[in-house]
Amino acid sequence: MKESFFPPYKSLDEIRNVQLEGLMWTVRHAYENSEFYRKRFDEHGVKPSDIRSLSDITKLPFTVTDDLRAGYPFPLRSVPFERIVRIHASSGTTGKRKILSYTQKDIDDWANMFARCFEIAGCTAEDRIQIAVGYGLWTAGVGFQAGVERFGAMAVPVGPGNIDIQIQMMVDLKTTVLCCTASMALLLAEEIEKRGLQDEIALEKVIFGAERSSDAMRKRIRKMLGVKHSFDIPGLTELYGPGTGLDCPKHEGIHYWADYYILEIIDPETLQPVPDGEVGEMVVTTLKKEAAPLIRYRTRDLTRLIPKPCSCGNIFPMHDRIMGRSDDMFIFRAVNIYPGQIDHILSYTEGVGSEYQVILERKKDGKDYMTIRVERDPESSPDHDREVEAKIKERVKKEILVSTSVEIVDYGALPRTERKSKRVFDNREKD
Repeated sequence: MKESFFPPYKSLDEIRNVQLEGLMWTVRHAYENSEFYRKRFDEHGVKPSDIRSLSDITKLPFTVTDDLRAGYPFPLRSVPFERIVRIHASSGTTGKRKILSYTQKDIDDWANMFARCFEIAGCTAEDRIQIAVGYGLWTAGVGFQAGVERFGAMAVPVGPGNIDIQIQMMVDLKTTVLCCTASMALLLAEEIEKRGLQDEIALEKVIFGAERSSDAMRKRIRKMLGVKHSFDIPGLTELYGPGTGLDCPKHEGIHYWADYYILEIIDPETLQPVPDGEVGEMVVTTLKKEAAPLIRYRTRDLTRLIPKPCSCGNIFPMHDRIMGRSDDMFIFRAVNIYPGQIDHILSYTEGVGSEYQVILERKKDGKDYMTIRVERDPESSPDHDREVEAKIKERVKKEILVSTSVEIVDYGALPRTERKSKRVFDNREKD
């Protein structure tokens, strides 16, 4: 019988005991070994001895992205350099990259967490897992590969892009699990359909990471690739990388590895906890991370805790899929809007595909205008476009409280990408 990567916890109380032990260790470790944390704790008048219960976590100050950039190139470092065996960095779209350090234990812990993801997805040592994400400074490729190898399946490390090689490997090696962004999966699915290769592939599962994807997009990909399950894997460079949780085949929420980190959900404006089940910003505190521990790190990712156990029987708690980022919000006619709200409306509107764009413009009358450009479902007729446009306008007005124009375009008319799709185009002049 294959080993399980889940400790034999019998209850959430056992996990909470592990969390308290890990929290106390992390705070003490950071205070004693990190100049940044020691100074920050002293400024807030908190000592490691003040942390005696899980509720005491609120006594600790938050850590934010600017703290990592200010400490460049080795922010939060809490071990001597000779113990650091690897670094990873964020994609660094603005400003300095966020570089995080890892000890060998950090690498091993990360691989074990990732192996849990493949276990909970129902993978076996017989699986052939194709990794179609980036290798290099970022955490995706090497994280997936280490997880596959630790789990004991076959890794097929193709990396990003190169559709021809991706499809060749899927056909020749009979890949059973594909790991990539949802945008990449859509691109592959459409190309496989175009080439008429559906009967020559053996895919059973797709694991999505790195970007938010709508229900409509996921459903479309599953249908085109002929797979029963698609899974959502969260990933944050600061928190090891991808592999810190996964939804199981019941798809009731993302089980997160609460024995490795504490997850809080706060109101991004008041910084106070929100009630279980309400959407807020993820704040994470690591419990075992040595080289660069995180203490109350504001991720800016938006989700909610799911306050009930999963019907699969796994006792690890769940959070919902990432719904966007608190800094992805745009303001339109004094209304705060998250792209995930538009995702939601389009996902449950018949007659539209999964790809869309939101275009924001300021016209000569000084007013702001929004247009939602969305692809027609390939199985729908253009004769129904007017009806579908009216339905989307009505739902946006009712659920988001703004008026929008809607344009239905042909399936495949919007650009495809191997990486993350850009959804919002704000063409308004900035003051």
